[in-house]
Amino acid sequence: MRRIAVAFAMLAAAAVTTVAGAATRDSKLAIVAYSTPKTVLGKIIQAWGQTPDGEGVSFSQSYGGSTDQARAVAAGLPADVLFLSTGDDVNLLVDAGLVDANWDKQSYNGIGADSVIVFVVRSGNPKHVKSWADLIRPGVQVITPNPFASGNGKWSVLAAYGAQRALGKTDARATDYVQKLFKHVVSQDTTSRNATNTFLSGKGDVLITYESEALSAGFQGSYVIPRQTLLIELPLAVTKNSQNKAKATQFMRFFKSKPAQELLGQSGWRPVNAAAAKEFTTKYPARPGIFKIEAKYIGGWRAADKKWFDPKHGRMVEIEQAVGGPTSG
Repeated sequence: MRRIAVAFAMLAAAAVTTVAGAATRDSKLAIVAYSTPKTVLGKIIQAWGQTPDGEGVSFSQSYGGSTDQARAVAAGLPADVLFLSTGDDVNLLVDAGLVDANWDKQSYNGIGADSVIVFVVRSGNPKHVKSWADLIRPGVQVITPNPFASGNGKWSVLAAYGAQRALGKTDARATDYVQKLFKHVVSQDTTSRNATNTFLSGKGDVLITYESEALSAGFQGSYVIPRQTLLIELPLAVTKNSQNKAKATQFMRFFKSKPAQELLGQSGWRPVNAAAAKEFTTKYPARPGIFKIEAKYIGGWRAADKKWFDPKHGRMVEIEQAVGGPTSG
C-alpha cells in the first residue's frame, strides 16, 4: 500500500506548477485542486497578489482527478489549500488527520463555489437529448469520468441515481437505471477535463459533466440542464499541517470574497458569495428540480461513499463489473 501511496504522490507532484503572486517571494502556498479550475485559480491568485495580504506570496499548483489528488495529499503531496470537487475527498483527508473535521462548519459550509450536472451534446443536439431517460435510448453513447478517480464521476453517478429518486422511483429501480446508463458509457477518463477532451475528439453523443466544465471548455449553448439535477458543492479547505496556515486562511477568505467570486462567476462557476451571486442570476437561474447531496435518498457524502464507492462492496464496483468498466482509480 505504501508503494501505491507514494506513486499517487509522485504522479500528482509531476503536475505541479509554480506562479508568483507578486514580484517578491516572502512566502509560498501549495494549492492542490481538481482538474478544471486551473485558469480561474490563476486569475484569483493574480487578483489576491494585488492586495496587501497577497503581496509577496508565491504558489505551487497541482491539478488532477479530485480523488486521486486527495490520495496524493494523504500520501505526502504538500498542500496548504485544497479546492476539490467532492466533500467525500475532503473527508478522506479528515480521516487521514490532515484536515479539520469541522471544515464544513466554515463560511458557506466550507464550499468555495457551486455548479450543477449538465449534459453536453453535439451541435444542434442531433440525438434530441433533454432528460435522463434519453441517455439510455438505443444508440446514445455517453462519456463520464471514472467515479473511482474523479469527483465529477462520483457526482454524475449520484445525479443519475438522485434524479430517478426525485421522480418517485424506488431505490432498486433508481439503481437499475444507473446500471443501464453505464451500459451506454463508452469512455471513463480519470478527470473531468480528460473526459471533455475525449468528447472533443469526436467520441460519444453526450458528456455528463459540471456546468462549470461545460462553460470553461467553450460549450456555451451546447449543453442541457436536465429538469432533475444535482447541485455540485465544491469544497475549499486549509490543511492542518500547513506551513503557512495564517496566509493560507487569508487566501481562503479572499477566495470567498466578492472580487474572487465574481471571477468564478465569469468563468463558469456559480458563486456562493451572496453579493456576487446577485450579479449572475440571469446566467445561473434558480431551478426547482435541483437537489443536494444531503437529500434523504442520498444521505450526504459519508453515506454515499459507503453505499456507492466502497472499493469492495460499493454499488459501483458491482455495476462496473457488470458492464466491464474500471473498478479502481
